[in-house]
Amino acid sequence: MPYFINVILPIPLEKQFTYSISNAEADLLKPGMRVAVPFGKSKIYTGLVVTVHQTPPTVYEAKEIDQILDDTPLVTAIQLQFWEWLAQYYMCTVGEVFRAAVPGALLLESETLILRNQKAIIDENELKDEEYLVFEALQHQPILRVREISDILDKKNVIPILNRLLLKDIIFLKEEVYEQYKPKLVRYVQLGKDHRSEENLEALLTSLSRAPKQSQVVLSLFQLQAATKKPVKVSDLEKSSNTSSAIIKTLIDKGILEEQFVRTDRVVFEGGEDYEALKSLNEYQQSALGEINNAFSMGKVTLLHGVTSSGKTEVYVKLIEDFIAKGKQALYLLPEIALTTQLISRLQAYFGNKVAVYHSKYTVQERVEVWNNVLGSKPKAQIVIGARSALFLPFQNLGLIIVDEEHESSFKQYDPAPRYHARDAAIVLGNLHGSKVLLGSATPSVESYYNVKTSKYGYAQILRRYGDVLMPDIELVDIREQSRKKRMKGHFSERLMEEISETLENGEQVILFQNRRGYAPIMECTSCGHTPQCPNCDVSLTYHQLRKQLRCHYCSHHIALQTSCQACGSATLDTKGFGTEQVEQELQTLFPKAKVGRMDLDTTRGKYGYEKIITAFEQQEIDILVGTQMLTKGLDFRNVNLVGIMNADTLLNFPDYRAHERSFQLLTQVAGRAGRTQKRGKVIIQSYNPEHRILQQVTTNDYIEMFNEQLYEREQFKYPPNNKIIKITFKHKDYNKLNEATDWFAKSLKIGFGKMVLGPEYPPVARIRNQYLKNILLKIGKDHSLVKTKNNIKKIEKSFNAISYYRGVRIIYNVDHI
Repeated sequence: MPYFINVILPIPLEKQFTYSISNAEADLLKPGMRVAVPFGKSKIYTGLVVTVHQTPPTVYEAKEIDQILDDTPLVTAIQLQFWEWLAQYYMCTVGEVFRAAVPGALLLESETLILRNQKAIIDENELKDEEYLVFEALQHQPILRVREISDILDKKNVIPILNRLLLKDIIFLKEEVYEQYKPKLVRYVQLGKDHRSEENLEALLTSLSRAPKQSQVVLSLFQLQAATKKPVKVSDLEKSSNTSSAIIKTLIDKGILEEQFVRTDRVVFEGGEDYEALKSLNEYQQSALGEINNAFSMGKVTLLHGVTSSGKTEVYVKLIEDFIAKGKQALYLLPEIALTTQLISRLQAYFGNKVAVYHSKYTVQERVEVWNNVLGSKPKAQIVIGARSALFLPFQNLGLIIVDEEHESSFKQYDPAPRYHARDAAIVLGNLHGSKVLLGSATPSVESYYNVKTSKYGYAQILRRYGDVLMPDIELVDIREQSRKKRMKGHFSERLMEEISETLENGEQVILFQNRRGYAPIMECTSCGHTPQCPNCDVSLTYHQLRKQLRCHYCSHHIALQTSCQACGSATLDTKGFGTEQVEQELQTLFPKAKVGRMDLDTTRGKYGYEKIITAFEQQEIDILVGTQMLTKGLDFRNVNLVGIMNADTLLNFPDYRAHERSFQLLTQVAGRAGRTQKRGKVIIQSYNPEHRILQQVTTNDYIEMFNEQLYEREQFKYPPNNKIIKITFKHKDYNKLNEATDWFAKSLKIGFGKMVLGPEYPPVARIRNQYLKNILLKIGKDHSLVKTKNNIKKIEKSFNAISYYRGVRIIYNVDHI
């Protein structure tokens, strides 16, 4: 009987695909192993084996696999179950989850390579312009990939041109499959066997008397080896002997030195074994830990509600220690990479090299290493700290999941699919592994606190800051009044200026929060009112002073700063609004002696971008740190006494049902960065509307009142947590076709769901990258089955796709839209 396998391919297609295998391959293959398989006419993909069976496909003839890529499964059975759930719940395909979950280097690539036919006799006059460009490029570079040719010709579809060149026999194609991941090999050297005794070494040094640099290398190596009796890294030898690698190579060629390569991890913890002792918990932390363990014993997901700086991290560390002692793995999820920077050093001080870190700023190679270190019956990585993607790692024995700052919207993935929420997905993953799940926050999301109120979740609370430090003193400043009386200096009120001066005089630090990067969001001509717009998106260009550029924050389109208006030619250009760059510049004018730093997307692009700024601020090399919401997320600075919020109104006046909840969370979190050691901190919130309910609740730190008001409003208007929401976005470059398509879809939905369908409606930014967007919002009440609703939507989508006129319109589902 022939054997077959079903595989998942990393492409957005619903079905699994069947391939034929030999009896010998059937014995080797297990679910979770990777195979290279042909798909379509000439593509080769990495498929993931799901089942080995003996049932041939009925519709098509099964192709044979290309090769087996693994000796042991790379993906666990629980991971496959988890992927199935993600695909079903978030309305995408398992292939899309597979592509998102596995590091790119483990997805074998097939790329069509274009080679020049050296034997062809070519009459250049016969070639059209574009054909000649490809031919010329191949003379300079022997092999080109299809995407490189696209870049050269600045065209997306280059296949017809390549087909013409193929017919003329000028080029030919070659399929190349290559494994992207290469282990890191470190080069070591040691003295050759014949020269290790002292007599032989003396003879060697005598023979090298005319080559002083070579004899210096040999002497240095002898000294280094005397201490360790082990081979020495080439890089260390270069340093100690102060020579180049060329001299070392000469000695290797002569047989005086022997070289060897040792496979090593790219991410290594450089600490010793003398880890820090865990801090002892105070009575409030101890009682919270007791409540958490109680809820865990009842099998409940638990929410730890602790005010800012109450020492939640110490409680997490104690729990991690307990689970590691039982031989379990722990996953610690954070919303922002900036946070991992501070936490890694703390956790590594406690747990040493049991800690692994996983997030998108790591290279593909480093992520593969973490993947391999988590896998296996005796995993090297027992504690994983990471952003949302760390959920996808192949845990074997997961005992504890901690989701810190669980209220954060950064836990939601927007593009590409799966558009999952890491907090909700972590709870499902915890169920599959039978592990305990702890959510932590000073300002829990309305959904999580509602689950506590309905006894679905366990609850633990810490009401006091660590060391009994008082909560910061929050003061609201009316900048409407200050502007009227002309008392503002730039964007700073008198009150904020006084406090900054006093804080700097006391040798303490300041954090200023402005939730917009760049210098100014709008540049306007004061003569005719024209503002430069992005040609691809419906937004104005943001002025970035440092680069002297106008940039689009949606598609990264940029132009040089204009000296005169493009519409009327007038030189009277002025800016409106302000971002972090402008605040930074004003501070340098107002406080010339202070060192000012900035932390936003522009200054943290590199792998160590966050680390450099955070370390500089911790070591008090920066006096005032200006930043966007990156600053709000659980960072711990000991010497910050003042936090200033430049303009709270931009947060409150946002067209979103969560705007008030988010404003409360963001302002409370940023205020929590002040006064974290002995002295009570100070927070100044500048606003044109200081009487606003949310701002009043922030000043009194009244979470319960905010929760009750938000819950009441959402119940009235049928929003979460009582109802579920699915947002359906439609994309197309033709405005009229998009309108017709969304109207058709909305009508079909309204037949089944009536008033619970909102839209179709254009979002505030209705065109991005030359694609128009339109949204439909579907509210699903408790009396409706979520599964049946999704099935109905899918049926409507099938009918929609059957209409050829609508075929180019892309549909994106966002379940639990936030």
